[in-house]
Amino acid sequence: MAKKLLLFSLILLFGITSRAQINGAIVADTNNIQIIKLWGTHQERGFAYGYLIGNQINTLFNGYLKPQFGAYYSYARNIIAVGQDIQIDSMYILEAEAIVAGMDSAGKNTFQMDYIDLLVCNSFLDVSKLMSKNTGMGCSSLISWGDASAGTSLNGNASLARHLDWTTSSILTNNQVLFIHLPSEANEQNWAGIGFAGMFSVLSGFNANTGVFQHMMDDFSGNAVHGKHYEPIWFSLRKALEMTDFNQDGTQDVNDTKEVLSAQTDGYADGFIISCIASNPENIDTLTALMAEIAPQSPFLTFRSNVYEDSIPGDNLYTANYQIARDSALHFCSRYNGIRSAIGDGTLIGLDEQWAAMRDYSHLSHNIQFMQYAPAADYLRLACYASSTAAYLKVPMELSIQELFSPYTPISIHGPKPSKFKLHPNPANDYLRIQLHQKDSDLEYSILSSDGKLLSSQKLCSGIQEFKLSVQSLSDGLYYLHIKGKTFDATEKFIIQRN
Repeated sequence: MAKKLLLFSLILLFGITSRAQINGAIVADTNNIQIIKLWGTHQERGFAYGYLIGNQINTLFNGYLKPQFGAYYSYARNIIAVGQDIQIDSMYILEAEAIVAGMDSAGKNTFQMDYIDLLVCNSFLDVSKLMSKNTGMGCSSLISWGDASAGTSLNGNASLARHLDWTTSSILTNNQVLFIHLPSEANEQNWAGIGFAGMFSVLSGFNANTGVFQHMMDDFSGNAVHGKHYEPIWFSLRKALEMTDFNQDGTQDVNDTKEVLSAQTDGYADGFIISCIASNPENIDTLTALMAEIAPQSPFLTFRSNVYEDSIPGDNLYTANYQIARDSALHFCSRYNGIRSAIGDGTLIGLDEQWAAMRDYSHLSHNIQFMQYAPAADYLRLACYASSTAAYLKVPMELSIQELFSPYTPISIHGPKPSKFKLHPNPANDYLRIQLHQKDSDLEYSILSSDGKLLSSQKLCSGIQEFKLSVQSLSDGLYYLHIKGKTFDATEKFIIQRN
């Protein structure tokens, strides 16, 4: 009888395994990042994730994350297992178990990871703070909308450009992932995260309407309080994206993220800054853009919109890694001041202008990911660290958000849109060098002040592709160079800065 029961159990187990569907696919592997599409329930998506990239998850866990805790890794596991300092929703625990099951099924669980290991990975920042460890992660974000992007191709719609600056460990940089979730649960919506193998929470993420991005708050020196059941920040951000209209007010905007964060009345385990952007057809400022500064000590939650006097002009919000509104700190770092100078009066900031400002004034040398998200424009731009070259120096991919969230189909990846001309140095001192990317006739250039007044103009030789322009007579400030030819008409911003 015992043999019959054992045989029946084996048949049942084999039947379940053989019938298991892989609800996912690696749809692209390019530019040093894998793009993975997952669909179905939490368990189905988790199983597919583990099945598809279990080797990469093992490599990153054993080669990068576990060594961060050294001999104290068992303590990190205990923080998750006991559940007094960190509390994680059951649906994410089930998903972590499913990821491990997928890794096991594919024979890719080399280091015998379990779901606790995965939850440590996805609560890395919170657990590190509870263990008094410094993660050393730096990021920055610039949001522009309304008056800032009016008159550009964005036509007043919002965009956000963001740097992720972390360690350039090859194990980390060679296991970058864009994971796309297409849930079957009735109360959930499509969402995506940009991170690393094993992450199923959100460090940088978005849905069709809203994007959320996490930064460290480096000037916070307080400590977490044990026994507070903190929710890991990355799981909070995932919840803000995947739950359809989280605050149930009938619209999807930054208030959904605000509601998720506000539910944690004791704050979070460490000091974090969250940038949030939403596609808001009415262009209501407080529903379109938000910066949240959060901590485990009072004030736990501080929210900043463009009405706050943060020295960034117009409909723009910027953050690096320091407190601005919390305790009225107004801690302006060199990157903050660089962006403030780069955007001038804060107008005419389209996709390319925002990308250039962040690329030139807000990056760190250890820039792993550089991205731009513009929901109303159906636009995602992404560059990743590769071959010892920082992300901000790489040629980015351009992706359609709607295509990312479509049922499984191959994804089109496009190169950057070519600019009509290039100018350097910028900021300039005595001269500018101009390079046109194509020959043209009837060429003429004009220099305009930041308020649009014509300062000078001159015709150029037909067919010229490079010339030098003296700007010695211009005072420090923001200007526009307009070049018009027979087949194109383009404008670029430049700055004069001698001090």
